Amino acid sequence: MISDKHNGQKMKHENFELTDAEKRQLDEEGFLVLEDYASPEMLSALRGRIAELFVEQGERAGSEFKQEPDTDRLANLVNHGGVFERAIAEPKLLACVRQVLGDEFKLSSLNARSTRPNTSTVQPLHCDTGALPDERGNTVCNVIWMLDDFTEENGATRLVLGTHRAGKLPQEVLVDPAAPHPDEKLVLGKAGTVVVMNTHLWHGGTANRTDKPRLALHSFYCRRDQPQQQYQKQLLSREVQQRLGEDLRRLLALDDPLNDKLSSQFSGRSGFMK
Repeated sequence: MISDKHNGQKMKHENFELTDAEKRQLDEEGFLVLEDYASPEMLSALRGRIAELFVEQGERAGSEFKQEPDTDRLANLVNHGGVFERAIAEPKLLACVRQVLGDEFKLSSLNARSTRPNTSTVQPLHCDTGALPDERGNTVCNVIWMLDDFTEENGATRLVLGTHRAGKLPQEVLVDPAAPHPDEKLVLGKAGTVVVMNTHLWHGGTANRTDKPRLALHSFYCRRDQPQQQYQKQLLSREVQQRLGEDLRRLLALDDPLNDKLSSQFSGRSGFMK
């Protein structure tokens, strides 16, 4: 819903077809909301494992990437359980990513992001990795799993429709990308909803003004000729890499010399965190 207010399993995604309406929304508006996508069992498994990891990692949580004010983060989640392997390989979600990026894509990173309660920090409007589409088309696509309800008060994602085709980054146009935009909309939904977003679309998280944290999982994909945000081959343990099946290895670019070259030099890029 949009508000105008401020394990090695074989993947069969190649044959999954989106409806014409779903394709059109991803192409024209830059996002698609899939209500009640995650089953209660999947939702519980994701929330439970993430809660365990926050406790296990303590102050180290999210240290594989970058820290953000007024949020708690986890990174490198493929390294931490089969539930995350299932999440990155969901057939319909991969079909959505394919609609945005074309056939040649890979996982760039898998993070959890929890906005702390009673905070005022707002993400500036940004494009992921600070990039615009190039002559080949789109390079980035993010899948947001709502693990809590996204409401008008608790830090839901804001976006500006159609800006994935604007040809400009928000910081090139706006005096203050963190300020409210007259055309921004909030992506709202119940826990279990999943949002697929072309993240050349101007977007950002809002402040959580409630007394409870708001949790999401971010499966971030990029075109295969781009560096991974988190270099999976470097981050995943030997044990995890050895047990992954062929399709997951390809999705993670574990046997890709081009990815090794790109990601060993240029991983870590973010659209707003310096």
